[in-house]
Amino acid sequence: MSTPVSPDGPAPEPSPARPRVVLVDDIAALRVALPALLPGLDFVAVHADAESFLAERPVADLALLDLKLSNASQPDAAQGLELVQLVVAAGYRVCLYSQEERRFVLAACIAAGASGLVSKSDPVDVVAATVARVLAGEVVLPDGLAGLAETLVRRGNLRLLSPRQRELLAGRARGKTYAEIAGELYLSESTLRGYWADLSAVVAEHLQSTSAADIEQAMGLAPGDLLWPRTAPGRRP
Repeated sequence: MSTPVSPDGPAPEPSPARPRVVLVDDIAALRVALPALLPGLDFVAVHADAESFLAERPVADLALLDLKLSNASQPDAAQGLELVQLVVAAGYRVCLYSQEERRFVLAACIAAGASGLVSKSDPVDVVAATVARVLAGEVVLPDGLAGLAETLVRRGNLRLLSPRQRELLAGRARGKTYAEIAGELYLSESTLRGYWADLSAVVAEHLQSTSAADIEQAMGLAPGDLLWPRTAPGRRP
């Protein structure tokens, strides 16, 4: 017995489910616009911060993250490397969607587990193609950035420097003396010189022949980057 056929032809095959995506971005207009611009994706949730996103924990195939989420209305929002670490630890595949251009910051986020990078200035079709590749299991980023991320992983320390070393280098890069930094950190000068010796071992010959400010610039860092991601108030290494 044959199967009846509709006058309009065979029933269409059901469409495959669209990939489920969560967007985390502090720009309200973008949270509305991007789902409309990428109709091939099912935006199951949009959030202005990671805290609300992780409290809800929606089921999703990908988290599309801006890196700069701290602003006047949410000054304590996790962002940058801290944000990536939190979302990756929660079990989500991550693609960065950001205007961040500093290579060291981006490489650290990739080394922390982000699987791709797309710029907010990229055309919509490039964004869609990058997201599709990340969803397919690829790691999508420029070759130079991949090499830097690999270096960070090999060192076994994504931040390269301890919080105290970052504070010391940030101070020295701004012309502060050991005595001034010691007063700010409530540490002895001899302790700080010990941190500097350890720091020298981390960056070896480059540090010996280059100023602290030049090292910051070479690493793609801006003032304050060495102190980021933040440590919890009152915590000391």
